[in-house]
Amino acid sequence: MRTSNHLIGVLNFLTFLLSVPILGGGIWLSSRANNTDCLKFLQWPLIIIGVSIMIVSLAGFAGACYRNTFLMRLYLVVMFLVIAVLIGFIIFAYVVTDKGSGRRVPNRSYMEYYLQDYSGWLEERVASDSYWGKISSCIRDSKACARMGRNFNGLPETADIFYLRQLTPIQSGCCKPPSDCGYVYQNETVWNPGAGLMGANPDCTKWNNDQEQLCYACDSCKAGVLASLKKSWRKVSVINIVVMIILVIVYIIAYAAYRNNRRMDNDEPYGEARMTKAQPNEESIE
Repeated sequence: MRTSNHLIGVLNFLTFLLSVPILGGGIWLSSRANNTDCLKFLQWPLIIIGVSIMIVSLAGFAGACYRNTFLMRLYLVVMFLVIAVLIGFIIFAYVVTDKGSGRRVPNRSYMEYYLQDYSGWLEERVASDSYWGKISSCIRDSKACARMGRNFNGLPETADIFYLRQLTPIQSGCCKPPSDCGYVYQNETVWNPGAGLMGANPDCTKWNNDQEQLCYACDSCKAGVLASLKKSWRKVSVINIVVMIILVIVYIIAYAAYRNNRRMDNDEPYGEARMTKAQPNEESIE
């Protein structure tokens, strides 16, 4: 019995440690939301799941140490619910970030992003007027575009050097006009109309050299936010999948140890029922 309690205690300590990367992923998404991604409600499910696993693990650890049956039952029930919620969150994250990716542009190292390549719940959420005003204001305040500037020996980088840069989705979508608009590079965030006609892309008329406007009203900026969110969520989802698999294995072992504890508390031999029907003894009858 003591061995089973020690095993359950060790397993709960392990689940406590596993809650750290989940909580860390939520905090990382929160920092991304404040600095770049700017969609601030998405990190809370992970933070809540991580904190829940921590609390439940402590309850299970206490239940194992003090042989508290109620805490052990609570641990198993709540941990099952937490695993189910984590699986649901992983599926949700992959479904809402399933569509959309950047497009390659000739003679450019960076990719460009188009809102029509995205669809679904997340795209509708980001593109809605009620949310986009807050998101674009967050991007502006994050100074993502202002940080693009580079100087070489006191001189700004040339267009040829800029075209070789690996821009983030938000830098590509929000801080410069789309390439098919035909704007001429002056510096990273200042582009002048070209000699020819602008492209058919509606974003061409939305670009503004005013550093407070740039392409924050462009669909390409919305697509850049979606692409950035997709990258962030996919990174966190990989960690969540690994943690979820380990949690399931730990839960199965903990449940088996809990069953064994109950059996030993009831003085049941392993593999046999607690009570057996007494058979009459013929010799005693005689």
